[in-house]
Amino acid sequence: NSDTGFWEENMTIHEMQNLNRATIEHASKVIVPGMTLIELRKLCEEYMLSHGADSFWYWDVGAFVFAGDKTTVSVSGREYKTDDHIIEPNDIITIDLSPQSNCIWGDYARTLIVENGKIVKDVEQIQNDEWRNGLKMEVYLHEAMLGFVNENTNFEALFYYINDQIKARGYVNLDFLGNLGHSIVKDKKHRIYIEKGNTEKLSAVEAFTFEPHISLPGSLYGYKKENIYGFNGGVLTEL
Repeated sequence: NSDTGFWEENMTIHEMQNLNRATIEHASKVIVPGMTLIELRKLCEEYMLSHGADSFWYWDVGAFVFAGDKTTVSVSGREYKTDDHIIEPNDIITIDLSPQSNCIWGDYARTLIVENGKIVKDVEQIQNDEWRNGLKMEVYLHEAMLGFVNENTNFEALFYYINDQIKARGYVNLDFLGNLGHSIVKDKKHRIYIEKGNTEKLSAVEAFTFEPHISLPGSLYGYKKENIYGFNGGVLTEL
């Protein structure tokens, strides 16, 4: 790779994802009922900026936060406004992070469940059946993707396969464009998507996001889990 020197000098995508993992971990410890989403967004963004991010690549928003019945909302970052929702003792919150450092992106999302005033760490311990099943469905979709993709799989094939999995299990894809992720690049205008008609191989890009945003039909609640994946020695790996 001709970029080897460049990558050595800067944070790698993997390091950016570690920053995202740490940010969600930090948020999980400080989220309490009564906190607003505006406070939560600020807290996440300040954490990222003080731990290695220099800016935010997606419309200059570092943390897209949604809660309650807004977790089903799918909106471009261009239109995003942080809701004035106040976190409740039993609540559902999605945090979607997009830090960058020297144009190296991180992209990561998790849906967190608050029950009895605390974040429930273990999905199996979630008491609300619909929420627990939604998060388990996200885990299943990431496993299904890893089992399906090889070096010859293209973006479109993954689009059809996962949308079939979502539908077969009684869920709907909430993404406002119907896609499931995008390539990781230096300029957001150059992204290509897990969408119909994109016959580029997944192995042809440096890395890509996988971020199904799903819901039960007609439900108030949506779920999102986003990781970045890339091929390493022919094997698809979470970065």
